[in-house]
Amino acid sequence: MTDVRMTYVGGPTALIEVGGWRLLTDPTFDPAGGRYFFGAGTYSRKLQSPALGFEQLAPVDAVLLSHDHHEDNLDAKGRELLPRMGTVVTTAPGATRLGGEARGLKPWETTVLEAPGKVPIEVTATPCRHGPPGSKPLVGDVIGFALRWEGQEHGAFWISGDTVLYDGVREVAQRFDVGTAVVHLGGVRFWWISGPLRYTMTAQDAVELCGLLNPRTILPIHAEGWRHFVQRRPTAEAVLAGSPLADRVRWLPSGEPTTLEV
Repeated sequence: MTDVRMTYVGGPTALIEVGGWRLLTDPTFDPAGGRYFFGAGTYSRKLQSPALGFEQLAPVDAVLLSHDHHEDNLDAKGRELLPRMGTVVTTAPGATRLGGEARGLKPWETTVLEAPGKVPIEVTATPCRHGPPGSKPLVGDVIGFALRWEGQEHGAFWISGDTVLYDGVREVAQRFDVGTAVVHLGGVRFWWISGPLRYTMTAQDAVELCGLLNPRTILPIHAEGWRHFVQRRPTAEAVLAGSPLADRVRWLPSGEPTTLEV
């Protein structure tokens, strides 16, 4: 088993099909136009509707939810549909808030997704810092996900989650042989609250990080669709295209399945 099929929905949301599993990242299904408040005076507006609705993606066996408390990662429609999406793997505080059978992980903790007729998938939470040093009281806990399963040829399938570039994500390169890196970009900023400070990576950050990870494939997401994504996709594309890693970068088409060798 060496292939994954991935369908990009928009923002941080994508369907990953592998080994009989249908895994959804950060469910966001609200239409464009809504205004959302993230706390401490921060807010944004959604600029693009999802490329596909949930009914076009169902069934979903499990959700990889990097964090549950910002609507650009779990919006009203996504939250409403969550009970129909099987197992939810998220942060430890997020699992407490969501209740039910949500599985909460702290950085470097691991759980295994298992079901009859499906290949077991080992899910390890990786560190995120969703803002500058000292911002955790504002932004809360966030995690990324390293996925491993029998039959991978090129290394772990890693999803960065919403994070800036810092030592926690650099440590992923020391702990995992990453074959595919799904990197959240956008260079998020809230000028009226924190000026030039960022809350997610820029494409320049991704180049530096992937230089350490040395993945075979780089999949940028989370680069368009919201007003607070300051470094939009055209700029990110230009940066990545001009980098030494350009031949490894694949921008996923919205709403269309893409087959990846892993």
